[in-house]
Amino acid sequence: MSDIKRVVLAYSGGLDTSVILKWLQVTYGCEVVTFTADLGQGEELEPARAKAQLMGVPDKHIYIDDLREEFVRDFVFPMMRANARYEGDYLLGTSIARPLISKRLIEIARETGADAIAHGATGKGNDQVRFELSAYALDPDIKVIAPWREWELTSRTALIAWAEQHQIPVPKDKRGESPFSTDANLLHTSSEGKVLEDPWEEVPDYVFSRTDNPEDAPDSPEYITIDFERGDGVALNGTAMSPATLLTELNTLGKRHGIGRLDLVENRFVGMKSRGMYETPGGEIYARAHRGIEQITLDRGAAHLKDELMPKYAELIYNGFWFAPEREMLQAAIDHSQAKVSGTVRLKLYKGQASVVGRKSADSLYSERHVTFEDDAGAYDQQDAEGFIKLNALRLRLLAKRDRG
Repeated sequence: MSDIKRVVLAYSGGLDTSVILKWLQVTYGCEVVTFTADLGQGEELEPARAKAQLMGVPDKHIYIDDLREEFVRDFVFPMMRANARYEGDYLLGTSIARPLISKRLIEIARETGADAIAHGATGKGNDQVRFELSAYALDPDIKVIAPWREWELTSRTALIAWAEQHQIPVPKDKRGESPFSTDANLLHTSSEGKVLEDPWEEVPDYVFSRTDNPEDAPDSPEYITIDFERGDGVALNGTAMSPATLLTELNTLGKRHGIGRLDLVENRFVGMKSRGMYETPGGEIYARAHRGIEQITLDRGAAHLKDELMPKYAELIYNGFWFAPEREMLQAAIDHSQAKVSGTVRLKLYKGQASVVGRKSADSLYSERHVTFEDDAGAYDQQDAEGFIKLNALRLRLLAKRDRG
């Protein structure tokens, strides 16, 4: 690492990454390029520019990029086509953001002639794996600096002391112990640590930031429609919207009705279990709607195969293998399945739940004539079922006769 002259840092402007910025300058004697991604986290990002300038970063080396549309269009929507949920529940809000951040880090490193990239992920979590696997997939020769695995600042107190020693402003709210840590983007907010570390204790109300309490949600349900084309949402209540705009509007609806809360103990890729609280209001509504339109447009074989592939696909994203060939192979199969996944879904939003209550499509495979309890005018011969059952029962009958002796 002695030949590093310039580093691109994933920079939030917060205390941790501000300390990292200065630590890179002091430890490596290098120039630092800061990159701040707007993924719809809902925070003012311009203060990050002022903080970087204060620490000697020239304007040409300060990147603040609005990636909201790319995030939803090229990462969230492809993932949603797969109905991906890690360990059956988690909609992968943090996981799916990391490959995009890594992609942009590598692009900026090339643009600025940087020798390395740096991130603020700790050595205990999944994010270090996700950032670095993505980076190496895009540039096998890139150098990665992970300060949390190198320095001796192992506590909040030590971090603040180092910041004060090097004239880094420390906000008053950072001097005490944070009750929990959060990560946010347009898809979700995650909260972990401190008050959430005991999995027996219920999540305190003050932890929730993206969703109103379902118990306090409106007493009357709200009905909405989402239009899909080839597996992607394109309109809300008949109004065409871009991917990021659609998800933003669904977030507003989900917040009001308390939709998308998840208290989860998950298995981290690095080996430990962790407890987190996730809020994915718009994503939960969207995921329910997507399954709703697939119910009438996907053939049974394709639908069931997708459900078999989904846990593997979700695990690949969770573990940081977005740019791996196996994820891309699965994506190609999933995208092929979405060719006829078009139509409209109607949902009922009510006190924490998003329920599909209607679906229609010009490409529907649902045949009322075949399924009706009334006269089907010869569409289905019920006597055909007898042979179908006997053929499927043949091996069971042979087994039973053998085992009976």
